[in-house]
Amino acid sequence: MKTLLIVDVQNDFMPKGALGVPRGDEIIPVINRLIPKFSLVLACMDWHPLDHMSFAKNHPDKKNGDIVDVKGTAQILWPAHCTQNSYGAELVEELNKEQIKCNFYKGTDKWIDSYSAFFDNAHLKSTGLNEYLISHHIQEIYIVGLATDYCILYSAIDAINLGYKVTVIADGCRAINLFAKDEESAYEKMREKGVAILTSNEIS
Repeated sequence: MKTLLIVDVQNDFMPKGALGVPRGDEIIPVINRLIPKFSLVLACMDWHPLDHMSFAKNHPDKKNGDIVDVKGTAQILWPAHCTQNSYGAELVEELNKEQIKCNFYKGTDKWIDSYSAFFDNAHLKSTGLNEYLISHHIQEIYIVGLATDYCILYSAIDAINLGYKVTVIADGCRAINLFAKDEESAYEKMREKGVAILTSNEIS
């Protein structure tokens, strides 16, 4: 079954959102054109509690972009974003959601972040996505969404490590580029792991 995974296309990741990804809104029409080409469409969303440890505001004297230790794990600090049941956490209105079969939620534990659509950053808890794919006999997934250098990268690598055939559709993704060349590095890491990088025009 041809499967599309849409990652974090939420209001807070749009350019004017709390953690805006530059040009993140440009991927919406790309994804909408892709959706009819897939028999199964899934979405994964950040879904943070207000006191999440990835939020800079929850660390006195720290700012966005700082790196702190949270229970032995290095954590980049971000603006508060995609808090549970908020407008910012909703999938963007312009996204064609009618064909999305199931939503999966990540970053729900206050003590650990979750970039991957499959697991938290320490691989302690599953989002349920892998179990869902196994139950539906899915062996290949195509990934689009935000952001290339974080949630797309880690989702793709986890998928490869779990044994899936993985394609990232580049024009359906955008990067944060918190540090120079983060996007370039992300694509290099994905290719090294065996992820195929295509454009939407190459998807039939």
